[in-house]
Amino acid sequence: MIRFEDVSVRYEGTAEPTVSGVDFEVPEGELVLLAGPSGVGKSTVLGAVSGLVPHFTGGTLRGRVTVAGRDTRVHKPRELADVVGTVGQDPLSHFVTDTVEDELAYGMESLGLAPAVMRRRVEETLDLLGLAALRDRPIATLSGGQQQRVAIGSVLTPHPEVLVLDEPTSALDPAAAEEVLAVLQRLVHDLGTTVLMAEHRLERVVQYADRVVLLPAPGAAPLLGAPAEVMAVSPVVPPVVDLGRLAGWSPLPLTVRDARRRAADLRTRLTGRAPAPAPLPATAPPGAPPPVPHTPAGRPGLRTLLRGRAAGSATAAAAPGAPGGVPLVAEVRALGVRRDGVQALHHVDLAVAPGETVALMGRNGAGKSTLLGSLVGLVEPRTGQVRVGGAVPHRTAPRELVRRVGLVPQEPRDLLYADTVAAECAAADRDAQAAPGTCRALVEELLPGVGDGTHPRDLSEGQRLALALAVVLAARPPLLLLDEPTRGLDYGAKARLVAVLRALAAEGHAIVLATHDVELAADLAHRVVLLAEGEVIADGPMAEVVVSSPSYAPQVAKILAPQRWLTVSQVREALA
Repeated sequence: MIRFEDVSVRYEGTAEPTVSGVDFEVPEGELVLLAGPSGVGKSTVLGAVSGLVPHFTGGTLRGRVTVAGRDTRVHKPRELADVVGTVGQDPLSHFVTDTVEDELAYGMESLGLAPAVMRRRVEETLDLLGLAALRDRPIATLSGGQQQRVAIGSVLTPHPEVLVLDEPTSALDPAAAEEVLAVLQRLVHDLGTTVLMAEHRLERVVQYADRVVLLPAPGAAPLLGAPAEVMAVSPVVPPVVDLGRLAGWSPLPLTVRDARRRAADLRTRLTGRAPAPAPLPATAPPGAPPPVPHTPAGRPGLRTLLRGRAAGSATAAAAPGAPGGVPLVAEVRALGVRRDGVQALHHVDLAVAPGETVALMGRNGAGKSTLLGSLVGLVEPRTGQVRVGGAVPHRTAPRELVRRVGLVPQEPRDLLYADTVAAECAAADRDAQAAPGTCRALVEELLPGVGDGTHPRDLSEGQRLALALAVVLAARPPLLLLDEPTRGLDYGAKARLVAVLRALAAEGHAIVLATHDVELAADLAHRVVLLAEGEVIADGPMAEVVVSSPSYAPQVAKILAPQRWLTVSQVREALA
């Protein structure tokens, strides 16, 4: 169905091809997973299937890519639309209508399908993806995960022969991700649809793949094989495979079920031991002033708005105390927020101490991003109080609020407006009054190898997120907020992110992150706050809240339960 014949792609201004020697075939009715570290060219390979590469992106494609017998160099994307359905990393770039139902119908209208057929397929897709309750909602009012499901649904309704998906579960909560993957399984097994999918969260998808194509490094030829064979040599593997490597299991398990069946000896070895609790780091002396960022005249204001937005002057107040007499970095009391006629938050209480890392988790639309927006002043409370460093965020001037809190949003492009990585970092250093090179050093730590002259637009989703994070971290805000910080990051990049955030927490910075990545939360968070329908339903230590949860427990916890291990690194340390 899909055939790559010695394909290489080189973009203008680059010394080396982004991908080279790509030669493999995806048979009809198979689900093939494209894996590899960030920046190795997975999105480029996917774009070559739909014709977006090179017709839309530019660059030079050598070799041949055929889909259902059509050469994608000859046929432009619109000439492949009846065969190939594509969902990229950014769902917002796909939408052309205002409401969910209209978006699901748009692709079929473009292909001239009969109204009766369109109506039936829209209803089927609403049910398949759990979108029936959202059918009349404006797309702009949906959460990131809900938008992702609508984007997937919009390419399912025309019933394409081939689906090309780039990080399809990155913005979905665990339950919604399982629903989407179940739909893909049904399409593959029942309808013979061919699926080529790139995904960094291998723990979610590798067990469903018929085969895996591994891109090991930029420009390197891919490795194709059965999932277990490829995972045995892959530099990026899910926790279940990493644990299998540590325990010496052969063949390596791909599912929690297979691993549990073989984990009896490992549980015996770990009996009597327990992972050390994550202690709260020692905090900086109370009252130590953070550096005051400076925004040069004439600079665009969006970055400042996202770091602290409001009209009016700062409202000073004594910060309430955390246990031990240390002032809280942030406190939320009885917070209620209503957005677009929907009660997004209801009577939410939250206290964050210096050096503490808190994971906000819950279904798509539970209110996680709204809570972060309230802490940074982008959302005004309807009821209750929000204080950050003693200030009321939505009443605090941006230049004052930036001394207290920084936000990395779900869409990192909202913080990026320079023409090169070097210019972006230089501007961030000036804004934060940081030493020159501070932001650039953070970029190199998170994603090494990104050139100074690279345009942020040419970075992958994960690379843009790392750049946006470095921009915000240059100011070293006492409270750092992150909305889905690992979207588009592979395991190596995620490990580097965890190291950076742990170092910040050790210095006394408080971190609140909204995430669907249970593995990240297990590795990093001291505490987890579960939200449902805008209310807090659980708030406590990570192990106590998630270890028995079928949705939010990490893979290691499921494998080794009832023992309370959360990560492979904890097990490795115990065995050492």
